[in-house]
Amino acid sequence: MQTSFPAVVISGTGLYQPPHVITNAELVAAFNAYADQQNAAHADAIARGERQPMTHSSVEFIEKASGIKQRYVIEKDGVLDPARMYPRFKPRGDDELSLMAEIAVDAAQKALAQAGKTGADIDAVLCSSANMQRAYPAMAVEIQQALGAGGYGFDMNVACSSATFALEQAFNAVRTGASKCVLVVNPEITSAHLEWRDRDCHFIFGDVCTALIVERADTATGPDQWEILGTQLATQFSSNIRNNFGFMNRAEDRDPEARDLTFYQEGRKVFKEVVPMAAAHIETHLGKLGLEPTQMRRFWLHQANQGMNQLVIKKLVGADAGDDVAPLILNEYANTASAGSIIAFHHHRADLQPGDAGVICSFGAGYSIGSVVVKKR
Repeated sequence: MQTSFPAVVISGTGLYQPPHVITNAELVAAFNAYADQQNAAHADAIARGERQPMTHSSVEFIEKASGIKQRYVIEKDGVLDPARMYPRFKPRGDDELSLMAEIAVDAAQKALAQAGKTGADIDAVLCSSANMQRAYPAMAVEIQQALGAGGYGFDMNVACSSATFALEQAFNAVRTGASKCVLVVNPEITSAHLEWRDRDCHFIFGDVCTALIVERADTATGPDQWEILGTQLATQFSSNIRNNFGFMNRAEDRDPEARDLTFYQEGRKVFKEVVPMAAAHIETHLGKLGLEPTQMRRFWLHQANQGMNQLVIKKLVGADAGDDVAPLILNEYANTASAGSIIAFHHHRADLQPGDAGVICSFGAGYSIGSVVVKKR
């Protein structure tokens, strides 16, 4: 006998936007000053041919390579200090709300308000992010307590696909009855794990936090409800996007400044390999639901690279599509890891009509790809 599951909806989204903006021009000025300092400090080695000089970055290079024009960050001065080149955060005591929990609570409260819910209505919190502030206790449990939520909470990490992977867990928990109302939060403090001193990637990331409320349709009271028609996840191992920072570094007697302990990637390989994977993933997922890509009113895609998104859409709908079909937010926010597709969904869904369907899709390190097909009720 086939089990009948209740309809499950996304009933609210929330967004924490950091207070500081770094423009490409500001970023380039800081990077070039750092490069000049390094070249001066190692002038003899460069002259002997033992070291390659650092080359300058430029606004034109950044925008051509990515489509990014600015990014939001929690702390700006440290990032733009040529003698530092990473954010400066004040340590907090164990009895204080942690920074990651603080921005998650901000986004969560906005999502709750949109859904017409309070923290007490939540019985599961999933904190899904590319990098967690600490190993334990789980960030989700701290967020749960700060919101006055019940049930349980846990952290998960599938890099830039963390949000869509968490959405599937929330969807399954609600439709099976394990949970009634699930909060998914994606706090991405990417400025702390980006290598701002690397010309190939210094412009990529920005800070942000997104939140979603997932519940049964028959309990939803908010005015904006999106039924989840299906989810699909896939992973395939690759080291082309990697960060080796972890608790074992100390035991390995590693240099804490080693390049592989922050974000690094083989960008061209990623572009070449992920685009066809993502397009095929979405097409296959829609096919399982009896749908075609051309029936989708909107695609809220992972926001890593403008050219990558354009190629994915071209493979799916057979033609160049503008922002109306695949809205772009990375020009303003930059790559926000797992939060990118959720920001696009948060900002670009109000104009859709009941019955319109779309795909939330992320792709990133792993490789990992997650897609969530939704329909406006």
